[in-house]
Amino acid sequence: MSLEIPASVKVWSQFIHPTVMWVLLATAIYALYLGIQVIRTRNAEGEAKKELIKGRYNIRHYQIGSLLLALMVVFTVFGMGVTYINNDKLFVQPHLLVGLTMTSLIATSAALSPLMQKGNDLARYSHIFLNVVLLGFFGWQAVSGMEILLRIISKM
Repeated sequence: MSLEIPASVKVWSQFIHPTVMWVLLATAIYALYLGIQVIRTRNAEGEAKKELIKGRYNIRHYQIGSLLLALMVVFTVFGMGVTYINNDKLFVQPHLLVGLTMTSLIATSAALSPLMQKGNDLARYSHIFLNVVLLGFFGWQAVSGMEILLRIISKM
């Protein structure tokens, strides 16, 4: 038994991945802000520290990071699936390779959380480094993804 996907679903599904990824880019920038607030809280003293603790930045950073990890993995695979369904192949080009690298980076960064919770500074600095690289790749992906999206639209 073969399941045929309606043409309209195949066409419009191509817009889900880029839309979600732009939302995730904005969410990643917010996670960066929260991470900076966590560092500020850790380094603060006295009343300033008490005020920053009220922001619960560490908890919010962890929650947003977890959401980013889950959605990035799901929508990376989703984007690859839609590409395959619409073209009967994946295009092994920089956008795909960088996207897979980003998925690996965010998973590795998240895996450092238990070590960071135990106070491991190497894990903390590695987490920061991986996420800065990830954010740089994310910016590049946004640009290259728009180029791909414009090619798709021009063929409609």
